[in-house]
Amino acid sequence: MMEKINKINGIDICTESFGNPTHPAVLLIMGAMCSMVYWDEEFCQRLANTGRYVIRFDNRDVGRSIAYEPGNSQYTVIDMADDAVGVLDAFGIDQAHIVGMSLGGMIAQIIAIKYPLRVLTLTLIASSIFGSDDNNRNLPPMDKSILDYHANAATLNWSDEESVANYLVAGSRLLCGSKHTFDEKRVYKQVTAEIKRANNLLSIFNHALLKGDASYEGKLKGINLPTLVIHGTEDKILPYEHGLALANEIPNASMLTLEGSGHEIHSADWNNIIKAISNHTLVV
Repeated sequence: MMEKINKINGIDICTESFGNPTHPAVLLIMGAMCSMVYWDEEFCQRLANTGRYVIRFDNRDVGRSIAYEPGNSQYTVIDMADDAVGVLDAFGIDQAHIVGMSLGGMIAQIIAIKYPLRVLTLTLIASSIFGSDDNNRNLPPMDKSILDYHANAATLNWSDEESVANYLVAGSRLLCGSKHTFDEKRVYKQVTAEIKRANNLLSIFNHALLKGDASYEGKLKGINLPTLVIHGTEDKILPYEHGLALANEIPNASMLTLEGSGHEIHSADWNNIIKAISNHTLVV
């Protein structure tokens, strides 16, 4: 387990792996504004212990990967999917099980459509349909409390690490479902790692500039890969209906509902999630 900077598509992408490289590969793709540290080390190791070679990485603008000037987006979600496939290339992996969280699940969808031969299975956690931003599905929007909270970001002193850590921890608390006790200690550890690892912490907000792509609208119906959708019933970022829509649109997708869980991979759900991924990735 060691971080490595790889030159992928002409840019720096930071990666880390867990387990035996001879085992089937599982590529973990994290969501918007979050580096790979939010794939908790213990979660990654426990997944690797099921006989998988687990790889996590920092997307553009988070962690130790390339950081662009804040407010200056120079790439698309499609580029991020190309980066993820480049990670597989860097590890010499022809095919992998792809697991994506939130935006990471949308990146995973693009990989399945654009590079189907590189994908063994898909697992989409707390995600939604990638396609046109104007798709007439009438899916519920993000909870207003989340938008109201992050409206305060502009007034935060981002040079004060303690203030930033408290802000990020409190933001994570809002995402926790009522079934769980918020694990402040674990989240604070992740947040402080996020702050210290970031090439430019403010660059995370470039992810908010990413848009859908009408050319991918309706293409989920053409995915012919074993797909597992995992979604909490109390998700405030992408409400549960988004997960249902994904499972309905991708042919023969199966669904794991996490009752009372929010937009999170809470440690109390790890056993269920890891077991589900382990079983799902046995199909190939």
